[in-house]
Amino acid sequence: MKDIVVIGGGFAGLWSAASAARVADELDRPVRITLVNRDDQHSIRVRNYEDDLGATLVPLRSVLDPIGVALVVGDVVDIDTESRVVGVDTQGQVRALPYDKLILASGSQVARPPLPGLAEWSFDVDTHAAASRLKAHVEALATQAARPGLCTAVVVGSGATGVELACELPERLRAVAARAAAKEPVRVLLVDGQRKIAGHLGGAQVVIERACRTLGIELLPETTVATVDADGLTLSDGRRIEAATVVWCAGMRANGLTASIAAERDAQGRLFVDPFMRVQGVPDVFAAGDVAHALIDGQHASVMSCQHARPMGRFAGNNAACELFGREMLPLHIDWYTNIIDLGPADAVYSQGWDRTVVSQGMQAKATKQEINRERIYPPRGGTRAQILAAASTELQRPPVLKPLDLQD
Repeated sequence: MKDIVVIGGGFAGLWSAASAARVADELDRPVRITLVNRDDQHSIRVRNYEDDLGATLVPLRSVLDPIGVALVVGDVVDIDTESRVVGVDTQGQVRALPYDKLILASGSQVARPPLPGLAEWSFDVDTHAAASRLKAHVEALATQAARPGLCTAVVVGSGATGVELACELPERLRAVAARAAAKEPVRVLLVDGQRKIAGHLGGAQVVIERACRTLGIELLPETTVATVDADGLTLSDGRRIEAATVVWCAGMRANGLTASIAAERDAQGRLFVDPFMRVQGVPDVFAAGDVAHALIDGQHASVMSCQHARPMGRFAGNNAACELFGREMLPLHIDWYTNIIDLGPADAVYSQGWDRTVVSQGMQAKATKQEINRERIYPPRGGTRAQILAAASTELQRPPVLKPLDLQD
């Protein structure tokens, strides 16, 4: 029996395992596929900025069991590419998983610099647990004694996650202020070191800035943080902001397991892969999603997003199984790029191309964003074996077609 081991149960890892199972099913070849994850949930991580987190977890076994993929819950502590063995800590016991093909899809985490007080006093939405902690913190503000900055939130980082969270917070904090015994002013500030807030988001930047100002969000470009404490933060220029809530959204870095692979990595710690998702220079090891640097169209590097993680995972799983059984592999080539950013209760912006040309905004873009976040990126709910394997096809899912606004909505 041959073994394929997949590390990570996120978008890339889940679809790597499912795609490998699809190939084995089509070829009618026996293979043992094992997915290793730190818990037993598939997190729809891109929704962690939302207030309602109830539908953002999918039990991994609901997808893996029907297609015959084993789940091992634990932390990977070692990858030995010479012996082809993965060491997994499962409740204090290290279990050795041999592999014939390995797919590393362990994702990324928010990059936290060693600023004084940042680890102790800031929040993030990097994981479901972290987003739940922030949600509980915000809701608890209504029961606290009045103090400066009680209903003030500072979001650091104006990438997509920072923008989406900042645009959600005014409404959430107004609900807190309405319940608080002492009425405190609501403030949301979005901080970034760039010359413009969301400056790297191309044509969407103007739309984002306008939406933020409409929501009353204070924009602080060309601004960095010096320290964080229990009552707020101090900026590098000496300004003080009293804030009960500081959320760090400033940058991502590939999971540290990439350092276990003796291969070149980029500035974000991602492993360079070829068009088949093979790690360059390391036999029998593939990488997908946020741990992989792929030239997605032969020119542009993949981005850390489910938009690229999902197809990268499908091709990694397909090609790992095909290489295992001596079949022709498929190169991944995606000739489009889209960027859809939520901008609060009634707004969003949809841009296309690497220059991010705006093609839709407002409620039309919002409807498209919800279609993606709540439907397209989920595995088949209650899916049968056939439905799950079909969803793991390497046929690329094109961007959603813009729908005319329904005047009844």
